[in-house]
Amino acid sequence: MSHTALTPPPQPSGWLSLQASSRVIGAILFPMTILGIVYYDSLVPLLDQWVNNDTYSHGPLVPLVSAVLIWQKRMELAERTDGGSWWGLPIIALGIVLYIVGELTTLFIILQVSLWCLLVGLLVSALGTRAVASIAFPIGYLLTALPLPKFLYEGLSGQLQLMSSALGVGCLQLVGVTAFREGNVIDLGPIQLQVVEACSGLRYLFPLTSLALLCAYLLQDRFWKRVVLFASSIPISILLNGFRIAMIGVLVDHFGQAAAEGFFHAFEGWVFFMVSFGILLAEMWFLRMIGAPGRSTMRKGEPVTEPVAPSFSADSHLTATRMPWFSRSAHLCSLGALLLLPIISSQTAGRDEIVPKRQLFLDFPMTLGEWIGNSYPLETRYIETLRFDDYVLADYRRSQATPVTLYMAYYGSQRKGQSAHSPQSCIPGGGWEISDIDTVQLGPPGVGQDAPANRALIQKGDQRQLVLYWFKQRDRIVANEYLVKVYVLWDAMTRQRTDGALIRLTTPIQQNESDKLAERRLLQFAQDMNPILTRYVPD
Repeated sequence: MSHTALTPPPQPSGWLSLQASSRVIGAILFPMTILGIVYYDSLVPLLDQWVNNDTYSHGPLVPLVSAVLIWQKRMELAERTDGGSWWGLPIIALGIVLYIVGELTTLFIILQVSLWCLLVGLLVSALGTRAVASIAFPIGYLLTALPLPKFLYEGLSGQLQLMSSALGVGCLQLVGVTAFREGNVIDLGPIQLQVVEACSGLRYLFPLTSLALLCAYLLQDRFWKRVVLFASSIPISILLNGFRIAMIGVLVDHFGQAAAEGFFHAFEGWVFFMVSFGILLAEMWFLRMIGAPGRSTMRKGEPVTEPVAPSFSADSHLTATRMPWFSRSAHLCSLGALLLLPIISSQTAGRDEIVPKRQLFLDFPMTLGEWIGNSYPLETRYIETLRFDDYVLADYRRSQATPVTLYMAYYGSQRKGQSAHSPQSCIPGGGWEISDIDTVQLGPPGVGQDAPANRALIQKGDQRQLVLYWFKQRDRIVANEYLVKVYVLWDAMTRQRTDGALIRLTTPIQQNESDKLAERRLLQFAQDMNPILTRYVPD
């Protein structure tokens, strides 16, 4: 009696076998649990931005889109998985370093990027570089959901407000509506419209560029077409936002202030975003038509062949699923490195920031040499926006001379999105335009070489003013606004301090007065104030 050898039945042809699937789930849940606990404090502000800031309202959709794109690549991902790579460890190490820097400075953007690095590193160490390369776009696309650092956001918003105001006024004048622009303020005669931060166009620019990037990926055509499609989303967003502001101006001119508020204002924004999306789709169709294959490029008599999809046989599938992905040394080492995060988190979380003792601006003297001052309060809406810990606002005069307005805002901590607003983004909000800006030294030659200040000449109609402003960051006087952020980062790590202040001096320029004379007045006041400044803004 002969015996026939029994062979096991073939496994199902799904993406992963049951055993491999359980390993995948276990390998995902373990690191996700650790990362969720460690990064909880930085993920809450991210979710808050997605829910409460229209600029990042597209944020919740980005992870879902990435997940769908990865799912579509599941066959290729399984076929290209080669058991993990040691290249994941350097990426994880970078993520841990960024986490330490982000924790010491409490800059959420650094923490969020570090989380992204750790996710990429874990994927590379588990699946290998070839597999991760096949899903590089969905992984990179996650970065479009991260909010910009506050100082970059404010700078970009200020520039777009000016551009949108200019475009809006241009469109209004083109259709015969009398309109003039003063900074970010559009004057319609009896009614004035201020192009505030919410109308800068960022709430359309960020979602539209994110959408354009996705469309460029889906275009599946030549690289230059993708670049054109993505790059065009920026001028489309800016131009349509300027046109939207003009449309609001026309409606306000005919129907009154209510047309710029409430439901109508929100509805107009939604309509214009859908129009911009429609333009993007039309451009996508047009680009596909340019040089489309199968027309002018096909030779006469040449047989038509259909593109062949990449093969994915059952044998290669079974080989891939049998490979011990999650027992490889690279992946185990990456999980071991991940266990360092809770330890690092416990050490950095207990590191309190030092806020030095200082005198309050409530006691700031109203007599400085020959200068006699008179303080007055800021409006509540400005206080809520600027989010300082202490401030002083006062007009100082010397005899009957032209006044100097002093504004100082002190921040005990500049780590959690709370920092000085740049005057370059605030000045246009009052209808002023910056006609010239450069740098001067606060002290006389030989004394003020390390005390730079920004000198801005501003104008509104026939009125002209001169502004000096600088940042006092611990024992430094800094004029460059981006250098301020570098010092905040460095001092947070080395000194456990991020306190500092913005100091701004403003004076009107009289009709028969030269700019140099006004500058001399501001510099003299700065030198008279300097001896007592460290009491209120400590070194």
